[in-house]
Amino acid sequence: MATIVSASIPAQEFALYSTLSALPGVEFETEQIVETGEDIVMPLMWARGADHEALEGAIEEDPSVDNLSKLAEFDEEILYQMDWIDQVQLVIQMVTNARATIMDARSTDERWQLRIMYPDRESLSATHDFCKSNDLTFDVRSIHDMEGEPAQLYGLTDEQYRALVLACQRGYYDVPKKVELNELADELDLSHQALSERLRRGNRALIRSSLRIGDQPEQESVTRS
Repeated sequence: MATIVSASIPAQEFALYSTLSALPGVEFETEQIVETGEDIVMPLMWARGADHEALEGAIEEDPSVDNLSKLAEFDEEILYQMDWIDQVQLVIQMVTNARATIMDARSTDERWQLRIMYPDRESLSATHDFCKSNDLTFDVRSIHDMEGEPAQLYGLTDEQYRALVLACQRGYYDVPKKVELNELADELDLSHQALSERLRRGNRALIRSSLRIGDQPEQESVTRS
């Protein structure tokens, strides 16, 4: 059974630590990560939060990076392609030995936050064993097994998932709204208050899962209205 893991890694054990230390406000977010099979990881990275010239100079001096190439530039951010050539053993282990997919990775406060899909729990255990053997830090924040409804991917209950999907399909989130909350509540055989709370908790779980805020999504109360 596929498993989604949210975890964090210290930047000094991963990539771009020199750049993150030199420019405290800079943030990186992956567009795509490609493992070449030659102890090199080649990511496409969005960078933001620093002067463009200073940012490029810091990356060029970073010992974990080689072959920097600017692909696109906007007012607030730049898209780079680069090779990660140092401290990438963990990523290579995930992609090759554990057959994992790194769905996204982003830097925050000299740490990297990763969202990884493993084919099963045994593959996740292999990453834990690898980190222990190589003195690497891999702090798991949450684990979700992908079974049943797609809700599991985002830390939602089945009831929250169905309510959110119905609200979106009926146009509740459109501007202007195409349906009122009481109409959705009638369709789901819920009170107005119960549906409002269910949507609020579902939205909160989505935000926590997508932005990795907090350790665990808030679960809906078993009490039904």
